Amino acid sequence: VTVIPAHTTALEILAEAPDGLFVSNGPGDPSAVEKAAKEILAVTEEGVPVFGICLGHQLIARAFGARTFKLPFGHHGANHPVRALDRNQVEITSQNHGFAVEVDEDGSIPGAPDLRVTHVNLYDGTLEGFKHTSRPVFSVQYHPESAPGPHDSRYLFEQFIEFMEDRSERS
Repeated sequence: VTVIPAHTTALEILAEAPDGLFVSNGPGDPSAVEKAAKEILAVTEEGVPVFGICLGHQLIARAFGARTFKLPFGHHGANHPVRALDRNQVEITSQNHGFAVEVDEDGSIPGAPDLRVTHVNLYDGTLEGFKHTSRPVFSVQYHPESAPGPHDSRYLFEQFIEFMEDRSERS
């Protein structure tokens, strides 16, 4: 694992020939991280698998044209129920964020037609996860902790590893 600062360019990331890019959580308003969208998009254009959580989720969504907004009351703490649509399961999640990605009532993400909703918050219906329709890109709004605590979201890390292995086999 190589940790890179937020201001790293796509060219610098790609020069490292990464197996994947994990866009982590962090505090604040995703609209304040203006440069990230262009760099994330450029990395995905090269087929590098990308997985984001929390702020990373919001930054990836913005890279593909989605909008974010400030929640009237942030999501903080454990035991937030989230429905994983593809798995038809409810996951118990940990959350700590004050912003979210816009989603329409029909389940689409305005401005981001290439993103498909995969997870929905059962408290307020906000977007909790998406997957790109053709690129190895996905993210979740919550913190998919693997240990200690609930293991409901462990499969997300397995999916990211599979994306990286698939890319490695094609190279």
